[in-house]
Amino acid sequence: MHLLLATTHNAIMLRLSIVGLCLLALGATGCRHTPAPPPNVILIITDDQGYGDIGAHGNAMIRTPVLDRLHAESVRLTDFHVDPTCSPTRSALLTGRYSTRTGVWHTIMGRSLMRTEEVTIAETFREAGYRTGMVGKWHLGDNYPLRPQDQGFEEAFYHLAGGVGQGPDYFGNDYFDDTYVRNGVFESVNGYVTDVWFNDAIGYIDRHQNDPFFLYLATNAPHGPYFVEERYAQPYRAAGLSDTMARFYGMITNIDDNMGRLLEQLDTLGLQDNTILVFMTDNGSAEGWSNWRGEEGSFEGYNAGMRAGKGSEYDGGHRVPFFICWPAGGLHGGQDIGGLTAHIDVLPTLAHLADVPLLDSGALDGINLAPFMAGAPVPDRTLFVHSQRIPYPEKWRKSAVLSGPWRLVNQHELYHLEDDPAQETDVSEAFPALADSLRRAYGAWWGSLAPSFDGFVRIGIGSEAEKPLQLNPHDWHVEHQRQSVWNQRQVTRGMMGNGHWAVDVTRSGTYIFELRRWPAHLDSTLEATAAELRIGDLTWTQEVDSDATVARFTQELDAGPTEVQATLTLADGSKRGAYFVTVERR
Repeated sequence: MHLLLATTHNAIMLRLSIVGLCLLALGATGCRHTPAPPPNVILIITDDQGYGDIGAHGNAMIRTPVLDRLHAESVRLTDFHVDPTCSPTRSALLTGRYSTRTGVWHTIMGRSLMRTEEVTIAETFREAGYRTGMVGKWHLGDNYPLRPQDQGFEEAFYHLAGGVGQGPDYFGNDYFDDTYVRNGVFESVNGYVTDVWFNDAIGYIDRHQNDPFFLYLATNAPHGPYFVEERYAQPYRAAGLSDTMARFYGMITNIDDNMGRLLEQLDTLGLQDNTILVFMTDNGSAEGWSNWRGEEGSFEGYNAGMRAGKGSEYDGGHRVPFFICWPAGGLHGGQDIGGLTAHIDVLPTLAHLADVPLLDSGALDGINLAPFMAGAPVPDRTLFVHSQRIPYPEKWRKSAVLSGPWRLVNQHELYHLEDDPAQETDVSEAFPALADSLRRAYGAWWGSLAPSFDGFVRIGIGSEAEKPLQLNPHDWHVEHQRQSVWNQRQVTRGMMGNGHWAVDVTRSGTYIFELRRWPAHLDSTLEATAAELRIGDLTWTQEVDSDATVARFTQELDAGPTEVQATLTLADGSKRGAYFVTVERR
């Protein structure tokens, strides 16, 4: 990206000169000032790429020349934090609120669904007259009213669930020539998944080059499964990396190539100066921080000196890159900004930079970082991180309290990162008062989250906005994760799990429920002798033929919240959930 701009000082002097000329000319012709057009905003987030998975951060093995150049031209937040896993990070990023407040604290089991009442960054920019688009990974709900097109995005092109090959994803997708979803309708495409996302993003920019737009580009790469063209993986394998890490790094290099294409398009269209471009990632590295699988390979990974990776409460799990570049706004030139910052700050910061009013600023946990990007020191603050990959949150579970260079981890461990960036030496006994203070801060924060623990984020059935609607096992509510069937491998082998869906019947009426063992488009047999449907406190059963592909129930339902559970009885008498249930109001 070619960046040409004056220094902040020169920009201020230029504005003062213009004011002076206007004052001189007022008596004769007046001064007509044409306001600058609103900036475009492109927010790019990759999946499972950690802080150390970029060459500019000291990784001598990985090849990321475009990101390295963007790093050199951007303002960088060097102590920027997210959640340790993907859905929580995304909900916090899009709302400016801690993820648990939004109903999101897991990536499956109905706990990756974001409350529809949340005000998103897309809704904020759309209300201000921006065009809004998203491309790639959503992972905050695949059904009405939780989809991106229900949450402020005019245009949305995405895959279902948290990754290609997970339960709700179009069955058979493998990163190449797949079927994704455009505004709620399946669409088959040609090409490699990351290339497809960037092609669509580039097309979006081209279509809306004359409008102010907000574009959210969320790649699913380099999240597993680690499928990539061999030309990207082979150079890393030849350099001594294990096969898994070679493919993981290859996916990142493919992202880097696509970043180059997007930046070139901005240059070609003359949009580079007045586009706010953000690059970040959603959690710590899944593979690049350590060869934890024990595969053959001479390279043990790179993590910029931090401890652990994705899913961890230590800094390697949640400290990630954040680059922001806006030449026309003075954000450029390779500046580092220290101090604690986080995903919750992105919405208020981008809204301020674009002069977009906040719709519900009183509810935000994040702060506007623009003053600090202009030179003011980042204030002292305390941030909180936890990983709650269970049905209901538990206090202190995989938690971290962040305050300046201090980290209180799992209630009892205290680390000082300036002296111990790898978090190897617990100094809690040497600083008991500080540890107690951070525990009290966590207790107050935990208390503020407690109202979010009760109830469910519900899928809306019976709406004209999604007709028919398909319920997927990814969103089952279960008591134990071992009952959860969240990916297509589990579906294929017929895992013996079951759970219920939390739904909201949007309108009273007659509803048709179709129970399937396989997705509807495969039209394969139920492999069962009987089917059972439970809605609330009522249960219905029916026998099914050996070659039946669907069991159909027609029921009268009143509007309101309820639970749906579907069960298939196998020939040996054992039972498992009907993985896929389509629902339609007649």
